[in-house]
Amino acid sequence: MTDHPKINESASQVRGVVLDVDGVLTDGRIIYADNGSEAKQFHVRDGASIKLLAANGIPAAIITGRRSEVVSRRAKELGISHVIQGAANKPDALSQLISEGFPDEGLCAIGDDIQDLALFDHPAVCLTATVADAHPAVRQAADMITLGAGGSGVVVELAEVLLRAQGKWPFVES
Repeated sequence: MTDHPKINESASQVRGVVLDVDGVLTDGRIIYADNGSEAKQFHVRDGASIKLLAANGIPAAIITGRRSEVVSRRAKELGISHVIQGAANKPDALSQLISEGFPDEGLCAIGDDIQDLALFDHPAVCLTATVADAHPAVRQAADMITLGAGGSGVVVELAEVLLRAQGKWPFVES
């Protein structure tokens, strides 16, 4: 994964992960059907990794600028109780989640587009991450860039970095 000392040091301190949806948990595409329904495609490996993080004491939160019943359903499936949709201001949304009991320090934020940059500057965030196909400004600002594009299971990469840095990675390489 990564041998970068700053990333490993920050990753060792992470106590919660803040996820964007479109462009991170999905490939950023939105499908609208004639009947008005909306579809998003999530990668099953992200779900497994979010559950692995939670099992190791690192809860996830979702902050997204859009509203979608599909996101509510996916969050419920994964046991993510800290969710804010329709966030016009992501740092304010994170502060709200913190006031509701989400960890108030040692957070990793992962986003892909320019509206996620302000979240990277939140005082509770100690590690920033983005996906390979993120906006160039976000790639430049992030501490870590995943090898995979948004929607391709990138939380797996993030989870491995975090859990290895904390000595909690449960898998042995052959």
